[in-house]
Amino acid sequence: MLSKFRTLIDSLFIEGSNTSPEDSEHARQLAMAALMVEVAESDYVDSQEEHDAILKVVKQSFGLDADEAKELVDMARQEHAESTDYFQFTRLINQNYSASERIELIESLWRVAFADKTLDKHEEHVIRRIADLIHVSHSDFMATKLKVQSNNS
Repeated sequence: MLSKFRTLIDSLFIEGSNTSPEDSEHARQLAMAALMVEVAESDYVDSQEEHDAILKVVKQSFGLDADEAKELVDMARQEHAESTDYFQFTRLINQNYSASERIELIESLWRVAFADKTLDKHEEHVIRRIADLIHVSHSDFMATKLKVQSNNS
């Protein structure tokens, strides 16, 4: 299933590219995973807990097995490393996710940020920025933060 990602990456973010519904779903998954990687790396600490949280969220959100999830996260790390901003990822999210799905994404980002039991100001800033870019209200931003924070206490 995920072996198609390699060819998809080359055309993933090109305006007007013709992609199948399956490729579009893979693109959305890759965008979501890349945003999780952005949050995990924003505090400049390489945390195993955050890596594990990304894998767990990806497996649960997309119904992937461990190998597929690892492959997706590895590609998300590569896409993140090659990107210069969030726009290519948030654009896909805005075009293809409902309001409730965008809120779920923010909740997933909080899960990654709180995975190591420490919320860094850079992580919070990145999540706030992403929430703004995908049009998640401040009240939903705060509600998801408090929900995840209370579950991690």
